[in-house]
Amino acid sequence: MPIQTLDDLAVQGTTLGVRIDINSPLTDSGELADDARLQAHVDTLSELLERGGRVAVLAHQGRPGGDEFCGLRPHANRLDEMLSAPVSYCDATFCEAARDAVRSLDDGEAVVLENTRFYSEEYMEFPPERAARTHLVERLSTVLDAYVNDAFAAAHRSQPSLVGLPTRLPGYAGRVMEAELDVLGGVEDTDAPRAYVLGGAKVSDSIGVAESVLERGIADHVLTTGVVGNVFLFADGADIGDATADFIHEQGYWEYIDDAADLLEQYGDSIHLPADVAVERDGERYELAREEFPPTDDEAAMDVGSETVAAYSAVLEDAETVVLNGPAGVFEEATFADGTRELYATAAESAYSIVGGGDTAAAIRKFDLDGFDHVSTGGGAALRMLTGESLPAVEALEQ
Repeated sequence: MPIQTLDDLAVQGTTLGVRIDINSPLTDSGELADDARLQAHVDTLSELLERGGRVAVLAHQGRPGGDEFCGLRPHANRLDEMLSAPVSYCDATFCEAARDAVRSLDDGEAVVLENTRFYSEEYMEFPPERAARTHLVERLSTVLDAYVNDAFAAAHRSQPSLVGLPTRLPGYAGRVMEAELDVLGGVEDTDAPRAYVLGGAKVSDSIGVAESVLERGIADHVLTTGVVGNVFLFADGADIGDATADFIHEQGYWEYIDDAADLLEQYGDSIHLPADVAVERDGERYELAREEFPPTDDEAAMDVGSETVAAYSAVLEDAETVVLNGPAGVFEEATFADGTRELYATAAESAYSIVGGGDTAAAIRKFDLDGFDHVSTGGGAALRMLTGESLPAVEALEQ
C-alpha cells in the first residue's frame, strides 16, 4: 500500500500529532549547539501551519542517563524563531496538561510537547498493536485527528510515538520522510556506474550494505575506508599493525573479518581497499603504503593516504551515482581530515550524489561542502534502507 503524504491530508482546522527528530548536540549550559536537525523539518511544519493545521510536535532529546537527556524548551524556542507561526512549549507529553495545551491551539499554531523519552515506555520497542496500547498513545490520540511522521532518522525504531500513533490515527509522511523514502528507496533506479563509499566505524552495518548492494547488482564499486577499510585490509591478509588490531578487537569488530573475507572472495573485483594509510609519527601525519606495512606497534591507521584518495577519486569521477556512508578517517582531527574532505569534495562533483546521515553529514557540515543531491537526516535508518531492510515506522504508515 502506498504511503499517504501531506498531499493527501486535509489540513485546515485539523489537530495533528507531528513526530520529528530534533535530537541535537547541546552546549554545557543546555542550549542548542547545532540546529541542523530543526532546520530539516521547517518545510513540513511551515506547510502544515500555513495550511491551517493545529500542530502538536512530538520529539526526543538524548537518552536516559546521558548528559544530553533534557527537556525541549530550547528546541521550542528555536522553532518559534524559525517559523512564521507561533510555537509554544508544554512541559508535559500526554497528561491532562499536555492534552489541554493541544486542545487550546488555534488554526496555524503549534506546541512542542515535552521529550517523549521522559516517558519510560517510549524508550522501549513494541509491535505496533502493543505500542498503540501504551499510555502515551492511548491518551494523546484522544485529542488528535491525524498523525504525521517526519522523523526519518528514528524510523528504524519501533517506539510508541513512531508506530503506536499511526496504528490508532490516520498516518501520513511528512516532507522529510517522503524525500528520504523516494531517494534512498530508489537508488537502484539511478544511473550507473554506481559507487558506494563505505567507511566510519559501523563495521557490521557497512558490511551489510556492501553485501546487499553487491548481491542485488546495484553497486559497481564499493570503496572501503575508515575502520571498515581496516577490517577489509586485515581480511585481505594485510598487517596494518597491533594498534589498529587492538582497536578492532576492543570494538568487537574482529568477528567481521571473516565476513569481509567472504565478500572479497565473492565480489573482489568490485571492492576497493586502501592502498595506503596515515598514522601519527613523531607528532605528524605519516603515510604508509601497503608494501611498507606494518606500522610500528603504537601507530594506528587514522586515515587513508593520498595514494588511496587519488585512486578512489578516479572511480568517483567516472561514477554517475555516488553514495557516501561513513568518513575515511578521524576527520575531527585536522591531521587526519584529508581523506574524508578530499573524497567528499570529489563526490560532490558527481552527476548524482547521496549522503548518509550521522557522521557523514556531520563531516560535510564541518568542511562546509555542498553540491550533494541528497543529504540524509538519518544514520541508522539510512543504512537499513540501503541494505533493503524495512523500517518499523514506515511499515506503520503503510498499514
